[in-house]
Amino acid sequence: MRIVIAGGHGQIALRLERLLSARGDEVAGIIRKPEQSDDLRAVGAEPVVLDLE
Repeated sequence: MRIVIAGGHGQIALRLERLLSARGDEVAGIIRKPEQSDDLRAVGAEPVVLDLE
């Protein structure tokens, strides 16, 4: 399943991204700051740099 999480760098989001990725889901996290990308990759999520405002 492909799952997209808004606020992808928050504490809950990072934990959820790790769990979903570990069970085999494709996870993308929406973030505003490109420098947060490595943190998402480290938990198995694809970073998507985007400002929803």
